[in-house]
Amino acid sequence: MNEVLKKRLVWLWNEWVKTLLVVVLVVGGFRSAVADWNDVPTGSMQPTILEGDRIVVNKLAYDLKVPFTLWRVARWSHPQRGDIVVLFSPADGQRLVKRVIGLPGDLVALRNDRLFLNGAPVAYRPLAGVPLREVQPGPLPARLFATEELPSRPHTVMITPQLPAMRFFGPVRVPEGDYFLMGDNRDESGDSRVFGFVPGDRIVGRATAIAASVDPSDHYLPRWDRFLRALR
Repeated sequence: MNEVLKKRLVWLWNEWVKTLLVVVLVVGGFRSAVADWNDVPTGSMQPTILEGDRIVVNKLAYDLKVPFTLWRVARWSHPQRGDIVVLFSPADGQRLVKRVIGLPGDLVALRNDRLFLNGAPVAYRPLAGVPLREVQPGPLPARLFATEELPSRPHTVMITPQLPAMRFFGPVRVPEGDYFLMGDNRDESGDSRVFGFVPGDRIVGRATAIAASVDPSDHYLPRWDRFLRALR
């Protein structure tokens, strides 16, 4: 009986367990070092990214790391101002999605929700046509939208004037090797205004697209119009 059981266990190991382990290691290594997806549970990047979006993360955008670690093997680029990146929070290690605002050496300040970089105000263009379906519904006051004209990377930001928020900040100088990150939903984002500068080795990749999206407020039905949408 023991011999029969032993043969069955050997067969199970050779035919199934080893194959499954190889698949897990290969897929896990690919997701860890090459490309991954990230579900977005909060609205800190509205209206660019909504709760329920699943984003594609290019982990080879800036460097190559040893799978399952933050050990860098090679670097060929650095995060650029305006990039949407995935990072591990320096405060608690939580995985977050934010936008790069300040580069190493930059002087960053916020004055009544207006961004200043190196002493110069960033230009804004008010928007009136952002559809309400682009933001999560809820009992919130009216929102204001504008295009923040970052060099080479203009993008939409959202503020909610009636909410208490950190609308004045800095100026602060970004240390060498660190980055200043913010959410596009400026009044409802825990970002570098809260947890400080983010070391470059805490940034794990650049978010490039929305692979798929579901609406948590509507029985998790698909938002078909957001599938395969590029991020900017």
